[in-house]
Amino acid sequence: MNKHINTYTKTDKLITKITTWIAGIVAAALLVWGIITLVHLYSYEETDDAQVEAYINPITARVSGFIKEIRYDENQDVKKGDTLLIIDNREYQLQQEEAGAGLQNAREQVSVLESNVQTAAKIADVNKVQIAAAKAKLVKAQQEFDRFTKLYDAESATKQQLENVQSALDVARSDYQASLNNYQASLSKVNDSRSQISPVLSEIKRRELVLQRNKLDVSYTVVTAPYDGKMGKRTIQPGQQIQLGQTLAYIVDKETGLWVVANFKETQLHNMQIGERVEITTDAYPDRKIKGEILSLSPATGSRFSLLPPDNSTGNFVKIAQRIPVKIKIDNKAADFLSAGMNASVTVPKN
Repeated sequence: MNKHINTYTKTDKLITKITTWIAGIVAAALLVWGIITLVHLYSYEETDDAQVEAYINPITARVSGFIKEIRYDENQDVKKGDTLLIIDNREYQLQQEEAGAGLQNAREQVSVLESNVQTAAKIADVNKVQIAAAKAKLVKAQQEFDRFTKLYDAESATKQQLENVQSALDVARSDYQASLNNYQASLSKVNDSRSQISPVLSEIKRRELVLQRNKLDVSYTVVTAPYDGKMGKRTIQPGQQIQLGQTLAYIVDKETGLWVVANFKETQLHNMQIGERVEITTDAYPDRKIKGEILSLSPATGSRFSLLPPDNSTGNFVKIAQRIPVKIKIDNKAADFLSAGMNASVTVPKN
């Protein structure tokens, strides 16, 4: 019996000793973890309310029509200017040709009017010469009339001869006046022809603008990538009819790059500055430490940008720590394996 008691006592002591060591190791580990946690909390501000962001823009149709060809696939990388899809442009080409024909017709009208001006100017020059001839005849007829008047007064000429000379003088006066009137009429015709050119020139300008618009419509039938990026989900098919302003696809902008929007509590912001370096981890790649830089702090809390901001004066106010969005630039090397919308955690050292 005594032997059994002594054996049990030794075993119990051994178990107690091992348990004490384990408890000490666990306590030491907890103490080290607690110290590290306290040091980390004292030295850093962090949040897991963060996401990777990028500019995701819609590509919309600028003309209506039927899709002729699609040249991209889902999740495809594209370069600026790459053709994404082609819309049937036959109708727009016909409109362009019609506008071009109308423009050519207006230009030819200008040529005709300019020719009319030149012709009218030449006629005016002829009429001007005729004025000189008519004036010379009038002067001669006047002199002849004066001579015969003197002869008649001296009874050296008959009355019939005087009347004939009188008639010739009247005809010469009429011819002279007619030549003056013809010259004035030809000048008016020149001015009329010139005045008709201005409206036609305005019509040419209008038709040129119409032609430019038709050319734009034709160019809009070829939809290209506005910048380097990556295509999103494809929801259209060849032969599908699309309308003006319809969203055809979405593209993620690679030229601008990615950034992180981290929502920090308002009590964490007093230690943050623009340009400060931060450390980012994502749920998709928890072992990769990504470096970043604070670009800006939002001028208002996230709730103020919501559709219906909360009104604390309604009587049911409960004080909640608000969050301020902080925009963080990601180093370019990390952008290759990140995607917009990924969850992230951000750690900012306290100054």
